[in-house]
Amino acid sequence: MRTGLSIGDLGKATGTKAETIRFYEKVGILPEPARTSGNYRSYSEEHVRRLTFVRKARNLGFRLETVRALLDFADQPDRPCVEVDKLVIEQLHEVERKLADLERLRKELARMIQQCHGGPVSDCRIIEALSP
Repeated sequence: MRTGLSIGDLGKATGTKAETIRFYEKVGILPEPARTSGNYRSYSEEHVRRLTFVRKARNLGFRLETVRALLDFADQPDRPCVEVDKLVIEQLHEVERKLADLERLRKELARMIQQCHGGPVSDCRIIEALSP
């Protein structure tokens, strides 16, 4: 088990910048590490595990509040996972809403491009559509 990791080592192990690690400590997502006699942070394998969990959750688009809730569930493995399922279903619905928004945006941009006929900017339908 790795212990005594510097913030740089923790960052390398998890693909996380030092400033992000400090932020997660500040907001209570990551527990404060022990300190060396020189007052440097000294991280453990538990920090690596927890920060990896946070990074994976964030990469799936979960907000910090939801990550905090997921960590609470992970810290209580005997709890039923129905609440975890609800959080993930909510995230899936959010992703689906974003995809629908992106599809509407894609269609609008495609429509704008189809209206452009390559003439001078003064006749450009895209500029016209964007102008107030």
